Amino acid sequence: MDLDFDVVGLGEADHPAEGEKAPEFTRPLVNDEFWEDVALSELCAESEGPVVLVFHAMDGAFPATYVWNEIRDRGWHEQATVVGLSISTPYAHKDLLEERDIEGDHRLYSDPANGVAEQYGIAMDLDGMTGLAEPRPAVFVLDSDRTIEYAWVGEEWPSFPDYDAVEAQL
Repeated sequence: MDLDFDVVGLGEADHPAEGEKAPEFTRPLVNDEFWEDVALSELCAESEGPVVLVFHAMDGAFPATYVWNEIRDRGWHEQATVVGLSISTPYAHKDLLEERDIEGDHRLYSDPANGVAEQYGIAMDLDGMTGLAEPRPAVFVLDSDRTIEYAWVGEEWPSFPDYDAVEAQL
């Protein structure tokens, strides 16, 4: 198959594993109407079920579009609280939510400095863009006290989670 992009190996990441607590953070959490600072611990404690934390490429990049279309179409929001996280601004997140028709059901954390990905050990430099980094593709399923019940982190770019494995965990 002739791809219009190179697949880049990322190697292993030193990320939190299943059974460990997910690192705490507070960032703007964006929905289709507004955004506000929300701590991950607060989100997990208030959730009626598991929290699915999806680290994704910046909004507008094809991997982000593909991931959110798949998550929306599979209806994960019916079984869990689904939140994304990328380096995109709150304004870009609002656009993504509207364009992908995922308004109301999902929210996206904005982390332009990529600090959360660094905390999680999944920051990666953007190929050919000096000084820019974003999170590797990753999915963490968390319980009400932030314990990681499922963890997947991509070892190449682009890569996509095993959606069926995440659903089995939910």
